[in-house]
Amino acid sequence: MAIDIMKSAPVGAIGSKGANGTKGGREIGFAIAIVFVLTVLFIPIPPILIDMGLALSVALSILILMVALWIEKPLEFSAFPTVLLLATMLRLSLNIATTRVILSQGHEGVNAAGHVIGGFSNFVMGGDFFIGLVVFAILIIVNFMVITKGATRIAEVGARFTLDAIPGKQMAIDADLSAGLINEKEAQSRRKELEEESSFFGAMDGASKFVRGDAIAGLIITAVNIFGGICIGILRHGMDAASAADVFTKLSVGDGLVSQIPALIISLAAGLLVSKGGTRGAAQLAVVGQLGKYPLALSVSAGLMMILAILPGLPFVPFSALGLMLAFVAYVIPKKRAEEKAKEDAEETAQQAAAAQSEKNSVKESLKIVEIELVLGKQMSASLMLQRDELGHRVQKMRRRFASRYGFVVPEIKLSDDLAIGPKSYEIKVHGTTVATQEMRIGELMIVLGETPAPEVPHDLTKEPAFGMKAAWISESFASEVRRQGHQPIDTLTIVLTHLSEILRNNLAQLLSYKDMRALVDRLEPEYKRLIEEIIPAHMSYSGLQAVLKLLLAERVSIRNLNLILEAIAEIAPHVRRSEQIVEHVRMRMAQQICGDLLHNGTLSVLRLGNQWDLAFHQALKRDAKGDVVEFDIDPRLVEQFAQEATKIIRDKMDQGEVFALVAAPDARPYVRMMIERIFVNLPVLSHVEIARGVDLKTIGSIS
Repeated sequence: MAIDIMKSAPVGAIGSKGANGTKGGREIGFAIAIVFVLTVLFIPIPPILIDMGLALSVALSILILMVALWIEKPLEFSAFPTVLLLATMLRLSLNIATTRVILSQGHEGVNAAGHVIGGFSNFVMGGDFFIGLVVFAILIIVNFMVITKGATRIAEVGARFTLDAIPGKQMAIDADLSAGLINEKEAQSRRKELEEESSFFGAMDGASKFVRGDAIAGLIITAVNIFGGICIGILRHGMDAASAADVFTKLSVGDGLVSQIPALIISLAAGLLVSKGGTRGAAQLAVVGQLGKYPLALSVSAGLMMILAILPGLPFVPFSALGLMLAFVAYVIPKKRAEEKAKEDAEETAQQAAAAQSEKNSVKESLKIVEIELVLGKQMSASLMLQRDELGHRVQKMRRRFASRYGFVVPEIKLSDDLAIGPKSYEIKVHGTTVATQEMRIGELMIVLGETPAPEVPHDLTKEPAFGMKAAWISESFASEVRRQGHQPIDTLTIVLTHLSEILRNNLAQLLSYKDMRALVDRLEPEYKRLIEEIIPAHMSYSGLQAVLKLLLAERVSIRNLNLILEAIAEIAPHVRRSEQIVEHVRMRMAQQICGDLLHNGTLSVLRLGNQWDLAFHQALKRDAKGDVVEFDIDPRLVEQFAQEATKIIRDKMDQGEVFALVAAPDARPYVRMMIERIFVNLPVLSHVEIARGVDLKTIGSIS
C-alpha cells in the first residue's frame, strides 16, 4: 500500500520542494554571512581571517566598479544601494576587528594585524610612516571632498527630478495605452520600470550618505588607532615613544589604506552609476563614442599637442606621441563611421527590399487595385525595352501637363508586362478595368490621314487608336517619302502615349479620388479654408464637394481655379442640394475660363440647336411647383432622330477640320450633353449663359 502511495505522489511537488529547498538554502547562507559580519564587531578574529576579509573587501569593490562600468542603464544595477550598505558594513566591521588586533598585538610588529595590512604599509608607504600619512590624507580628501560629495549631489538632484517627473511619465503611459500604441502588458512593464526608477534614485540619495559616513569613520578610526596604539605601546608594553609611534602609525595607516582604497573604488562606482543618467550603453562605449564623435575636435587637439611638443623646455616625446595618436584617431573615425553607415544603409535597403517583396507576395497585395496601368504584350515590351527611360520621362511630362491643365495630379502610371494578351498588343487599365486595347505593328510607322488621300507608297489602312481617325501603317523605309508627300509618320511610343493621354482625359472624373480632393483643399489659403468651413458641413459634405469636382472633370472642365469654384458653390449651396444644379451654377461663374480653354485662333466656334430641337428639349423637361427640373421625359424616337441628325452634321464639321462647341439652352444642356457624349465624347456642350462676354463668337451651323 505504501508503494502505491509513493507512485501516486505528483512529480511537480517533488521538484518544487527541491527548488524551494535550494532557494531556502541560499537565503539561510546569505543570512549567516550577514550575521557573521555583525559578529566581527564584537568577537575577536585571528589575523588570517582578517586577511581573507580585507581581500574580500577589495575584490567586492572591484566587482562593483566593473558592473557599474558595463551596465546599459542604471536600473540594471538597482541593487546597488543594498550592495553599498553591505560593503560599507563589511569594511566597518573589518576596521573594528583590525583596531582590536592593532591595539592588542601591535607591539609584535607590522604584521601583527595580518599580512595584508603589513604589505600595504610596506608597499604604499615605502617603510616611512610620514609618507603613509600624506597618502592616506590625500585619499581621504579625494574620496570625501571630491567623489563622494559630487556623487551625493548628483543622486540628490536625480532623485528630486525623477520624483517630479513621475506624474507626467505616468500620464504619457496612459495616453499611449489609450491611443493603442502599446498594449496592457507593455503598459504594466513601463509602470513597473517607472516605480523601480523612482525607488532606485531615492535609495541612491540615501545610500550616498553611507559613503560619506564611511570616509569620516575611517579617518576617526585611523586617528584612534594611532594615538591609542602609541599610548598602549608606551604604557603597557614598555616601548619607547619613537618605536611605538613607528609601529602603530604604520599599522594604523596601513589599515586605513586597506579600507580607503575599496571605499574610493565604490565611491567611484556610485559616481559613475548616478552620473550615467539617460545615457544608454556601457560607460566606455558612451564616453569613447561621444568623445570621438567629432573628428574636427580631435584634429584641433592633435595640432595643439604638436605645438606643445616643439615648445622649448617641454618634453617632445609624450606630447608628440599624443598628438600623433589623436591625429590617427581623427583620420580613422570618419572612415570607420562611413563604413558603418554604408553597412547600415545596405542592411536597411535589404530589409526594405525583403519587406517589399514579402508585401508583394502577400494576399493583401493582390487586393490592391492600380489606378492607371499600361500593360504591354511580349513583343511590345521587348520593342520598347530600350525606350523605357524615354517612356518614363514622357509620362512624367504628361502628368505635369495634366496637373497644370486640369488642376490636380493624376495618379502614377504603372507599367507592366502580361503574356496573356497579344504579343503585339497593349492594354490601358483604369482601376483594374481594361478601358482600351490596341494591336500594333512592331517596326512600322503610322500616318494619320483624316480626309487626305493615302500616300503613294505601300500601306495598310487602319484607325488611329486615340481618336478613331483614318490612318495607315507604312514601313519605316518609306518614312522620308511620306514626309515629302506632306504626311507625318508617328512611331509606336508616340501612338501609345497619345492613346494613354486621351484615355486619361476621358476618365478624369474617375481619377479624382477623395484623397486627392482633400489634398487640394489642404493647399488652399487660410481665407478659403474658412470659406470651406462655412460651406461644410452646413450645406454640403466633402463627398458632395468631390461629386461637384468630378462632374466638372467629366466634361473636361479644369478645376485649377478652385478658389472661384468654391466661391460659386458658396453662392448656390444654401439654396439647392443636387450636385447637378450646383455644377450648372459653377459653370456659369466659370464662363470666362471655359470659353478661354475652347478658343481656337482667338475665336469660339459654336454649333447651335435648331428651333425644332430647342422646343423638343424644352417640352421634355418636367418641372415641380417651384419651377425646378425634376425629370427629362422625351420620346425615344426623337432621341434616335436627334442622334442621327447630330451625328451627320457634327461629323461633317469635324471632317472639315472645325474646332467647335455645341450650344444648347441652360436647362437642357446637361441632357443634350448626356446624349452627345455617347457619340462624340470629346465634344464640349455649352449653354447660352456660359458664353462669356467679349468672346469672339462664330456660328458654323445648327442641328435642324
